[in-house]
Amino acid sequence: MRIVIQRVSRASVTIDGEISGKIERGLLLLVGIHETDTKAEAEWCCSKIPRLRIFEDGEGKMNLSAQDINGGLLVVSQFTLYGNTKKGTRPSFVEAARPEMAEPLYEYMIDKLKKESGLKVESGEFGAMMDVELINEGPVTIILEK
Repeated sequence: MRIVIQRVSRASVTIDGEISGKIERGLLLLVGIHETDTKAEAEWCCSKIPRLRIFEDGEGKMNLSAQDINGGLLVVSQFTLYGNTKKGTRPSFVEAARPEMAEPLYEYMIDKLKKESGLKVESGEFGAMMDVELINEGPVTIILEK
C-alpha cells in the first residue's frame, strides 16, 4: 500500500461538478493499493495515519497529529501511485491491484478510519474521474508505504 499524505488547510474532491468530499484542516490521503495488499496493510495504515505528528505545535515543531487538532481526513483512491516508469515513457500499472480487489479494500479503509479515528472522514469515489483541490499547508507531503 502506498499513500501520499498531504497536510492541508482545506481539500475537496469533485465528481461531475458535484462535491463528493470536503474537509477543512487535516490530511488528504491519496491511496494506491498494491496487488498483494490485504486488510493487514490497510489496518496498519489506518492505525498510523490519524496519529502521525505532522502538525505544528505552539513552538512551531511538528508535534501534533490530526487527532490532536481534530482535523479531517479526505481519502481518494489513486491507482496511478503504482505507475512504473522504469521502461519507456508510458507508465505500467501492473503492480496496482485490480478494481475487484482494490475497491473493497479502499472501502474497508474508509470505514475503519470513520469508526476508529474519531475524525471527520470524507472520500472520493473509487474508479471515478475526480478533480482534487487542495491547499497544501507547509507544504508537508509524506509517503507512507506498507
